[in-house]
Amino acid sequence: MAFQEILERIGGMGRFQTIHVILLSLPVFMLASHNLMQNFTAAIPKHRCRLNDSWEDGNFTTTWQHDFIPVGSNGKLSSCLRYTNSQFHLLNDSSTGNTSDIETEMCVDGWIYDDSEFSATIINQWDLVCSRRRMRQLAQSIYMAGVLVGSIVFGGLSDKFGRRPLNIWSNLQMFVSGLCAAFAPNYTVYCVFRFLTGVALSGIVLNSYSLIVEWIPTQTRAFILTGTGYCYTIGQLVLVGLAYLIQDWRMLQLASSVPFFIYFIYTWFLPESSRWLVLSGKYDQAIKDLKKVAKINGKAEEVEKLTVETIKYEMQKDINAARKTNYSVLDLVRTPMIRRISFGICCSWFSTSFAYYGLAMDLQKFGVSIYIIQIIFGTVDIPAKFISYFVLTYLGRRVLQAGSLFLAGAAILVNIFVPEELHIVRTAITVFGKGCLAASFNCVYLYTGELYPTVIRQSGMGLGTMMARLGGIVAPLIQITADYYIHLPLIIYSCCPIVSGIAACFLPETLGMPLPETIQDVERLV
Repeated sequence: MAFQEILERIGGMGRFQTIHVILLSLPVFMLASHNLMQNFTAAIPKHRCRLNDSWEDGNFTTTWQHDFIPVGSNGKLSSCLRYTNSQFHLLNDSSTGNTSDIETEMCVDGWIYDDSEFSATIINQWDLVCSRRRMRQLAQSIYMAGVLVGSIVFGGLSDKFGRRPLNIWSNLQMFVSGLCAAFAPNYTVYCVFRFLTGVALSGIVLNSYSLIVEWIPTQTRAFILTGTGYCYTIGQLVLVGLAYLIQDWRMLQLASSVPFFIYFIYTWFLPESSRWLVLSGKYDQAIKDLKKVAKINGKAEEVEKLTVETIKYEMQKDINAARKTNYSVLDLVRTPMIRRISFGICCSWFSTSFAYYGLAMDLQKFGVSIYIIQIIFGTVDIPAKFISYFVLTYLGRRVLQAGSLFLAGAAILVNIFVPEELHIVRTAITVFGKGCLAASFNCVYLYTGELYPTVIRQSGMGLGTMMARLGGIVAPLIQITADYYIHLPLIIYSCCPIVSGIAACFLPETLGMPLPETIQDVERLV
């Protein structure tokens, strides 16, 4: 609690905080590119079986294709089958005989792809179609598994070793692993480096957000975190521009990874969280950083007042409480209020990510240009986060968290009853649901940081983001349930956020409250 008073004395939301927030927000622009990149790098081009060499001319549309490729029930040429023997009699338009009895076979000689829309993706690079089509979703799940592992690893490490060193390492790892993925010689190597990219992304998210939250005053947290959320929104639109200009998946992967080398360089010059330094007993470094901040903010008169003795006196209660226990992840469930928070936060993170990626990672299902759909999906975040800021500021975090999850679940559920042919209506409802999930994401990052005390904040953030990545891993697999009942995926996608919205109603409100420093501070919340 006392640290907030110290921040106010050295300038509050001053020049340092503004620069600090901007520099830590810049990597967020490119995080969206990596999260949603497979909408473009793994886009599925139109494809058909390669014909016998004597008849194949290398073009997707060829004169002989109707003699070798059967027509499916949808009236289109099959993408995964060809006739065992050529059927030249089909050239005769008057031939209307039944072709269902003609013997077919799989594409034993490979595939020919239509490169008019997607010139080079991992799909036509490694033939991830037909019997290998599930490897496309597997690649995204492996990436999400990396983000899950990163949440577990970096959550505990940054509470122990600090936010700054882990943030520096994460940006370097993001650059190197992204670069290696761009030049991967095969699918396996590509998945390995995408996994490592996901691990690094968690490190950047966890440590950047904590460094932002722990250096800004209480009254500006909602505004700053909403602004940072807009960086991710704009990043989705940046991805569309990059994907439209760069048709080759390797170059798109490279373009999305190179900026992290720049971020790696300047993060060396950003200070550690003084809040964490004080509670970790590193008073000299904390005083040194605080004095620098005071000078940058034009509060030179406060420099002489900042001493180790002053800090120890003002934060004695929090320091003593932090020293009583060697904190671990078990503290996330050890006491009643922290246990309730952990349950509610886990539900919110999981369901938000689960429904979000269930909607956002299969844009081709809408039947129109994925560039247009991605722009719509990205743009809807702008009003969603704008509205969420006012709800956060005037109504509170709990109202927004529970309400956005309820509305998102309801929007997904309504689509079950909308006829398939009403594409615009279905798309509009889906976009509304996605906007609600964007608002939920915007809230849960801030809410989690405010609910957990400093001594276990990173562990709590790690637990939350771990559940989010678990939701991202499971989301693509839910599509398989459509084989049993066509509407089952939508039912599951809708029920999960509705149930989590109920759980969020039992979380304590943090509007206008200073960040808790110790577990005892949280246990006093009502």
